[in-house]
Amino acid sequence: MSDVKKIATRESYGNALAELGKEHEDVVVLDADLAAATKTGVFKKAFPERHIDCGIAESNMMGVAAGLAAAGKVPFASSFAMFAAGRAFEQVRNSIGYPKLNVKIGATHAGISVGEDGATHQCNEDIALMRTIPGMVVINPADDVEARAAVKAAYEYAGPVYMRFGRLAVPVINDNADYKFEIGKGVVLREGKDLTIIATGLPVANCLEAAEKLAADGIDAKVINIHTIKPLDEELVVAAAKETGKVVTVEEHSVIGGLGSAVCDALSEKAPTKVMKIGINDTFGESGPAVELVKKYGLDAESIYKKVKSFF
Repeated sequence: MSDVKKIATRESYGNALAELGKEHEDVVVLDADLAAATKTGVFKKAFPERHIDCGIAESNMMGVAAGLAAAGKVPFASSFAMFAAGRAFEQVRNSIGYPKLNVKIGATHAGISVGEDGATHQCNEDIALMRTIPGMVVINPADDVEARAAVKAAYEYAGPVYMRFGRLAVPVINDNADYKFEIGKGVVLREGKDLTIIATGLPVANCLEAAEKLAADGIDAKVINIHTIKPLDEELVVAAAKETGKVVTVEEHSVIGGLGSAVCDALSEKAPTKVMKIGINDTFGESGPAVELVKKYGLDAESIYKKVKSFF
């Protein structure tokens, strides 16, 4: 897929915020001294009076966002996933989740693909953390088109939303003209009858490539993109499991508490199915080039292909 256009979803986030700012005067963007990295600097340049740099104080930033939401604004609180979900968890839970405030959290630099920043910054636990907060919507877009649509959908949704964006540029797999984003609804990217691959975020494009490799071996894989992990599209997941009989989940996140866990929760209750979970296997990351880390931790197309093939 080297000839496919690639864009980091954090870039999409910044551009989408700037577009929202033109359309809606109630949008306010907060950052924690990382506007250049989270790309909220794009919004800041266009609307400096509606951008607040809270400094390296993420927990305080969530409290400020809660106050702005209580006053009728629609705040987008932005930082690295490790800080937005990890460092500020108590404030997100108690100040935003508990009162069900209309705060949108833009968490960039998620997952192993943060690269050279290493284990302290590679947040592979954020989806699990955010899933546990009652009423929190959790979105993990796969490409530029989906990420920009997700930001707009988050604005239109009344309530707290956690959005997960990446540092590494990923292939654009969706058609901007035809794509429709709906919170809680998965997208079938490829039909198949032998098994179902359910993916989210960065590995989605790699799963499509892996499915083509599997097809050459006579294995017809259905590929589903789950951009909203909470609420999960249980109807689609259950139907696919019943149709193909085997499910593989793929995520740039710990296999504990993320997409795989959400899928298994749904299937164990409604359609018991054999499931293989591909992700970060109960380990911390390490420093290194992002592409090499994706490969080492088994999230590149070739690794996914081999793991899925071994499932037969």
